[in-house]
Amino acid sequence: MPLSFATDPTDAIPLHLLDEDNASKWIAAQDEATQNWAKVNGFTGGLGQVLVCPGPNGIALCAAGYGTEAARARGRFHLAAAANRLPAGAYVLHHDLSTETLENEALGWLLASYRFDRYKSQSAMQAQLLAPEGIEKERITAIANGEALTRTLINTPASDMGPPDLEDAARDLATSFNAQFGVTIGDDLLDQNLPMIHAVGRAANRAPRLIDMRWGDAGPKLTLVGKGVCFDTGGLNLKPGASMGLMKKDMGGSAAVLGLAHMIMAMGLQLQLRILIPAVENSVAGSAFRPGDILTSRKGLTIEINNTDAEGRLVLADALALADEEQPDLIISMATLTGAARVAVGPDLAPYYTDDTHLVAALETAAKTSADPVWRMPFHTPYEAMIEPGIADLDNAPKGGFAGSITAALFLRRFVTDTAKYMHFDIYGWQPSDAPARAKGGVGQGTRALLAALPEALDL
Repeated sequence: MPLSFATDPTDAIPLHLLDEDNASKWIAAQDEATQNWAKVNGFTGGLGQVLVCPGPNGIALCAAGYGTEAARARGRFHLAAAANRLPAGAYVLHHDLSTETLENEALGWLLASYRFDRYKSQSAMQAQLLAPEGIEKERITAIANGEALTRTLINTPASDMGPPDLEDAARDLATSFNAQFGVTIGDDLLDQNLPMIHAVGRAANRAPRLIDMRWGDAGPKLTLVGKGVCFDTGGLNLKPGASMGLMKKDMGGSAAVLGLAHMIMAMGLQLQLRILIPAVENSVAGSAFRPGDILTSRKGLTIEINNTDAEGRLVLADALALADEEQPDLIISMATLTGAARVAVGPDLAPYYTDDTHLVAALETAAKTSADPVWRMPFHTPYEAMIEPGIADLDNAPKGGFAGSITAALFLRRFVTDTAKYMHFDIYGWQPSDAPARAKGGVGQGTRALLAALPEALDL
């Protein structure tokens, strides 16, 4: 069900957003009954507190605590912390927030209403928010539903989200926005010179494929490349069971770019968008690629396979080479690529790589205003030697264990040689525990920041 704001203002309940500095002043300005009710309920404006004040015909008004500036600095989407605690009804927000903060809080409210209920019914959030005055309602709604798409794709287990299912999801998105859609499947990948996508996915009983979607016929060219490894056993370098538990999310990069594509198309940005998704399963069978194999990529570079569990960079390499041949204005790849990135920055930050300082400036500013934290990592050229094995042009899994996210990013950069601007995100794609507006499970990272950065990055 699409995420949306309330539409009927009739009988809307006033909701006062109060920080700890202003709560006591607000309480003192209320009638005696409300003052006593606030006192009995211990309402102080603490972060996430909710005060529901009864009236003669139901609820007279409500208040939501906004805490202190120090408390807010330790999280985001603070209004969402109260949204799930409010009784059923439509709410009109009374606040003193800046437009930027208000839009993030309104977005957080919508995201708090997301439920993944494909396999078990979930209690819907009862409170609905009327779109606050001053926000771009359509843009916020587009962002929320793009994020919802990303979450649902990641949350769906591989039994129902294999390469054909991911293709179906992408096709449905293309149909919704009248985008062009194409797919190359199975042995046709070899005919189309996409050999590494084929090699990684050929052992699975659901054929590998490259999804190719295009939208827009004017403006700068943007190509999004998303890793679509629908399940990763590790291949012949089989993962331990504990490490396999979350591998349904190894297509998180593809989910992220599809969510971002939804946002771009729903907002009607004036650009030429292309989405490339290599969709595979890394499985174990007699036809699986092996440690010690040397594969030849679309780019002509040879790759020594030192670990079949480093497969994501292989499928991305062919897709990036294809993207690079068009020389778009910007290529962005997104992937749940390395555990090293998680060790470096944890699950909440989206690490990214680019050599373009203009892109960095645009993205860093956008991330701060979009409640979508990112962290720049270095394309450290001296580490190039670590991905050069001697027997082939590249090594897919350098030994030693150092700089794993950086060496993976350097590997991908080798396949973008003709496009001036390239950016790579090594995301986690998973919320490990419940937080305001982010239930435990699949989550988008970096996409809202990218969306906000695109106008400056591409001179839209």
